[in-house]
Amino acid sequence: MERYDGLSKRASELPASPIRKLIPYSDETEQRGVKVYHLNIGQPDLKTPQIYFDRIRTFSGVDDYTNSAGLKELREKFSQYYKKWSIPFETTDIIITEGGSEAVSFAIAAVADPGDDIILIEPFYANYAAFARFLGVNVIAVTSKAENGYRMPAIEEFERVITPKTRAILFPNPGNPNGVVYTEAELQSVMDFALRNDLYIITDEVYREITFDGLKAHSMMDFGHHEKIIVADSLSKRFNICGARIGAIASKNKRIMDAVMKMAMARLAANHISQYGAIGLFDLPDSYFKDMAREYEKRRDVVYEELKNIPGIVVNKPQGAFYLAAKLPIDDSENFVKWMLQNFNYENKTTMVAPLGGFYITPNMGKNEIRIAYVLNSEDLREACSILSKGLEIYNQRKIFAKR
Repeated sequence: MERYDGLSKRASELPASPIRKLIPYSDETEQRGVKVYHLNIGQPDLKTPQIYFDRIRTFSGVDDYTNSAGLKELREKFSQYYKKWSIPFETTDIIITEGGSEAVSFAIAAVADPGDDIILIEPFYANYAAFARFLGVNVIAVTSKAENGYRMPAIEEFERVITPKTRAILFPNPGNPNGVVYTEAELQSVMDFALRNDLYIITDEVYREITFDGLKAHSMMDFGHHEKIIVADSLSKRFNICGARIGAIASKNKRIMDAVMKMAMARLAANHISQYGAIGLFDLPDSYFKDMAREYEKRRDVVYEELKNIPGIVVNKPQGAFYLAAKLPIDDSENFVKWMLQNFNYENKTTMVAPLGGFYITPNMGKNEIRIAYVLNSEDLREACSILSKGLEIYNQRKIFAKR
């Protein structure tokens, strides 16, 4: 195997996170005393429910390894939760993971070998590609477009990219980075395609509760053929415990879950105390989720109303999660983000967003697109978007003058 300055090919080619790689720029900006509105990362500002901490305070004994599948009581709570959504997962169908990221990684590893392919719908959550490449699995993409609201691409696009080595389709619903919620018809078309081509579907459903305008996020489990479906899930955003790193992988396919269990054994166990605290979160009333979705919908409206008036922007109103993707009248969004941090502030404040190029694998796609995570309160979001708009206007004027 070819070596890269003493490193493995895997280490050399693993992509950096487009969400996190610009953090040093914002750190330097904040060290200069400039306030940065962080809209670049999906870290909600909502408080973690107190019941999580209250339960952890009751912990006593030894903080030991749990069963590699996770605490049985937590898996039972997950099972009860799924059944409220008419998703028939039993306790034995569920393994607790270190966040949704490990769940996705385990799912890919269970169904694809090095050199195999999985299909992603771009723009996609950027770490999907990193997980796959770390495992030696190739990612091939079908592209959704800002101009049509990032809707599910036509099935003909899937047919065009499939290869004899394609093993699975991986996508989230609701969507990150675009906030799209797929319709029943769109999801059924993907299921039909997967069945025709003997593919697995890995469905990332971590934002299930966060939908707007009366929409429902349908699970792929709603469409039957459960042996072909692997669900990746997480409590990070559902209960605002990103740092706890508690997720789950679930499937009715026993062979897949047996394989995943061996992977879980290899990494020993998920965090014991986080699992213990998370058990109490499932006792929160349904009103908790309704209030959370209502708060994000209000924030969605603020961001959309502020952005839609920017000349030349292509922006769609998100339907779920807490992300908005937009195409800006610029040539390179990463350069723009760096400029906003290094060269621009308004009243000693600036705004940081995520450039969207790293959410694509097709060359040059997304170069003028951004993702906004509306994870701040409405007042801060309004000011952050106003600053973004002012910065964009000055950035483009500067580019025009530079050409003269």
